[in-house]
Amino acid sequence: MGDEPVQMTLDVSTGHLILTYMEEHLRNRDRLDADWEEISTYESEEAVPCECARRPENVHKNREGCPVPYEQTRVMLSCRGNGYINASLMYDHDPRNPSYIAAETPLLGTVTDFWQMVWEQFAVVVVCLEPESSLKQVTEDPFNITYPEGGDVVSQARYWPPEGSMTFGKFEVRLVSEHRTCSDYITRSFYLKERDTGETRTVTQFHFLSWASDTPSCDAKTLLEFRRKVNKSFRAKNSPVVVHCRDGSSKTGTYLLLDLVLSRINKGVKELDVAASLEHLRDQRQGMIQTKGQFEFVLAAIAEEVNMMLNSTIASAP
Repeated sequence: MGDEPVQMTLDVSTGHLILTYMEEHLRNRDRLDADWEEISTYESEEAVPCECARRPENVHKNREGCPVPYEQTRVMLSCRGNGYINASLMYDHDPRNPSYIAAETPLLGTVTDFWQMVWEQFAVVVVCLEPESSLKQVTEDPFNITYPEGGDVVSQARYWPPEGSMTFGKFEVRLVSEHRTCSDYITRSFYLKERDTGETRTVTQFHFLSWASDTPSCDAKTLLEFRRKVNKSFRAKNSPVVVHCRDGSSKTGTYLLLDLVLSRINKGVKELDVAASLEHLRDQRQGMIQTKGQFEFVLAAIAEEVNMMLNSTIASAP
């Protein structure tokens, strides 16, 4: 991936304080271990379990062994039974203005639900964090989906057409373009058409490829460059970004925590508590970030970005 210049500037004293905080946690293994121990045992006191997720008609809409949404933050679909999908609305400060939708990668039987969610939430950007080798191509489903006993609750669906268009329920998805300018990610553009009304919207998918295991197989700089590409495409749009991985919590939680903290820094926040920020995400969806390695990766990535911002600030000073 080619380097994209860091455009943001940062108050130098604030930047050094943040950088010191991150580096102390990364160098002091005891402190990192203690933080992770506290985080791993954290349970939200306000979250209400989603009983809807456990109903017989919905159990096959959840990937086996993976987290389900909380009732107060779950995405509700219209006109499909009880509107259940394994996805959560995620926010920073205002629950009425979610910044993200954290979702599991669609199952083979929930692709129509996924596109309905994208449509109804007016999402125009989708971030896929699963490598291509993990995804299984789906076939068209122009009718309502059924969820038979013993259905596939493991496979991850490649929920878009390899070329041309495919129909899923009342939605037609057409691949408009696909660009792979580096080995780390692909950018795709789709026309998403609601067949009843004929209305069409453009949806852009950013597909990150270098994340086969718990932590990215690339360095932090690569994911930071990917994040900047995503955010650059999203400026001036007021709708949540859909971010998904196998369970909607591990890789998704890593990406969301990184983006949340860096967005706060860009807005001028001078004091940061990354562990508390993660707990804030866990108040909205179970299991956000599932390993210490993922948490450590976020700390390292924040330090990398802040260091680049400081260098940019110093270089642009008169």
